[in-house]
Amino acid sequence: MVFGQKTADSTKLRFKYKPNFMVGFDVVNAGVSAFADRKLFQGFISTNYNNKIHLVADAGFEKNIYVKNGYDAKASGPFVKIGGFYMLASDRENPENGFYAGGKLAASYYNQQYFAVPVRGFQGIDVSQAFPSSTQSSFWIEGAIGGRVQLFQSKFYIDVNLQPKYLAYTTKQEEIIPLLVPGFGKSSTKFNFGFAWNLAYKF
Repeated sequence: MVFGQKTADSTKLRFKYKPNFMVGFDVVNAGVSAFADRKLFQGFISTNYNNKIHLVADAGFEKNIYVKNGYDAKASGPFVKIGGFYMLASDRENPENGFYAGGKLAASYYNQQYFAVPVRGFQGIDVSQAFPSSTQSSFWIEGAIGGRVQLFQSKFYIDVNLQPKYLAYTTKQEEIIPLLVPGFGKSSTKFNFGFAWNLAYKF
């Protein structure tokens, strides 16, 4: 009987995780989309694995255009991000409140089209060339630095975070580096920054 009691107690200690989920939607970028060329809709679902470690997954859709330096292009498609973060400082009474840092692996599978790409023509004359629509994929590493705060005593939270990004790999059309990557943003360089201002609900 003593052996059985120890086994039961050890099992209870081993499985401390209780299912809990928070779902959020980026209301600021979605609101700005109504007045800008960039249409960005994104949200997340996270779970508090323990008081410090949170697992999180993001999903979204972005549509954007690029008209600059002779280029005219558009891209649109979905993206996903999977990772987690660590609570650097949190409220003792509510571990969901606090500041955090973490990272994610992200990917986007999207459609792009070049209406104009500057090329060197006959006798050095600058001309442009168009390319048909194509499907591409890109992968990047993304950091997350932000914070969460509960709205009064409700189940709603404000979650705000900054997202430094590094483009690790991308496919190319005619050896042209993509100008736009949904979820990553303008990709004329491998580094970029994003942000999210989420309204979240904890179940």
